Amino acid sequence: MRVLGVDPGLTRCGLGVVDGRPGRAIMVAVGVVRTPSDGAAGERLVYLERELTAWIQRFEPEVMAIERVFADVNVASVMTTAHATAIAMLVATKAEIPIVFHTPTEVKAAVTGDGRAGKAQVSAMVTRILKLSQPPKPADAADALALAICHAWRGSTQARYAAAAHCAAAPASGAHIAVAHTGARA
Repeated sequence: MRVLGVDPGLTRCGLGVVDGRPGRAIMVAVGVVRTPSDGAAGERLVYLERELTAWIQRFEPEVMAIERVFADVNVASVMTTAHATAIAMLVATKAEIPIVFHTPTEVKAAVTGDGRAGKAQVSAMVTRILKLSQPPKPADAADALALAICHAWRGSTQARYAAAAHCAAAPASGAHIAVAHTGARA
């Protein structure tokens, strides 16, 4: 499964593409889209949209994994992160790519085994899992790769569970016929 991980931000938006399945991951690409903090918000969002579109066209991910925005004391920061998240969602939806969200705790737990791991631990484990010669920099890039790894490992398993649950919940077409016939009283 090819996953585009997005660590949303308007000043720095981390992007990481990983090919993976549970227990295995290979980095395809990593980068950060930067916009000037003193630039007009609309222009920054348009630039982010163009860059994300280019990544999708170049790397053809099967799914986009985005870090879920969490509440913070700094409302301005939350708002710009939410704007960047909306742009990522828009670009993925236009490209007909499914979108999934993972919380920071979920990502940390998937990559390090500890949902409260620090950035250094996450970066070290991303480096180790992907067999990189050095940690991805800045932290936004490492976080995007961690998101992609998390979804490649957990998302495919969750999809299999969901499919199995759906099959178990849906009665077999033959069962309806058998019940109708055996339930008839003469």
